[in-house]
Amino acid sequence: MKKGKESFFWTNYSDLMTSLFIIMLVLFVLVIVLLHKRMETTILEKEHIEKILEDIKKVEASTRDLEGKYFSYNKDYEKFILNIDCQFPVRQYDINLLDEETRKKLMDAGQQVKTFLEKHSKNQYLVIVEGQASANSETWTEYNYNLSFQRALSLIKFWATNPNVKFSEKNCELQIAGSGDGRLSAKTMRDSVNEKNQRFLIYIIPKNIIKKDDIN
Repeated sequence: MKKGKESFFWTNYSDLMTSLFIIMLVLFVLVIVLLHKRMETTILEKEHIEKILEDIKKVEASTRDLEGKYFSYNKDYEKFILNIDCQFPVRQYDINLLDEETRKKLMDAGQQVKTFLEKHSKNQYLVIVEGQASANSETWTEYNYNLSFQRALSLIKFWATNPNVKFSEKNCELQIAGSGDGRLSAKTMRDSVNEKNQRFLIYIIPKNIIKKDDIN
């Protein structure tokens, strides 16, 4: 009788261990499958992110197309300098007060910006035209900020007089700024020669590069 009980025990024990082995095997296979799927997802996500970053680099690099006759890029300040000497009369901002040759160069520069936007029509850009003023008496510091803004506004209005320099609203958001004579901002880009600060700076910033669907 005792022998029969021992035989029954070892049979049940063997069945139990077999069942546990099968369960562990199934769990092991399941974990391997899940890890494999997760790895595939991670690889796809990595490739997707790399593609987005590559697109960002291409869009940012596209802005360098402006460099040339009228524009130069300052990498430290990440701005384009309009390489046109704009010697306004003291405390004046009207573009029409500049000489004819300067006005022609400014119009050509506006045409170059428009051509750039048309060439990269699939991208979206924020275009900021920043006016500057040279430093004079301390009492004019506050006025110089309004003066620089009015100069930038005058340039935009000047470009608007020519249908060939109308920026497309489809891929361009245009903003106007004035940084005055720089005395209220330590990071304002300034030239060491005071008179050369009567100029315009242009920001062309890629926008909407990463869409909401790309990060979900």
